[in-house]
Amino acid sequence: MEVILKKNVDKLGYANEVVKVKSGYGRNFLIPRGYAILATASARKAHEEVMRQKAHKENKLAEEAQKIAAK
Repeated sequence: MEVILKKNVDKLGYANEVVKVKSGYGRNFLIPRGYAILATASARKAHEEVMRQKAHKENKLAEEAQKIAAK
């Protein structure tokens, strides 16, 4: 079973990572506690879009910081 982590989980992974876990661990621990969501096709697409937007935003902030630093 693959899940997308919403929060950092010790010894498993960091937030926004897609990890493979045993189905019982995912269904009985991670998903009910809000640590992860099931990595369905639609969830993967939404996750990719969010990550793409986040990267774009970070690049834009870095460019603005470079412009300010150049002054």
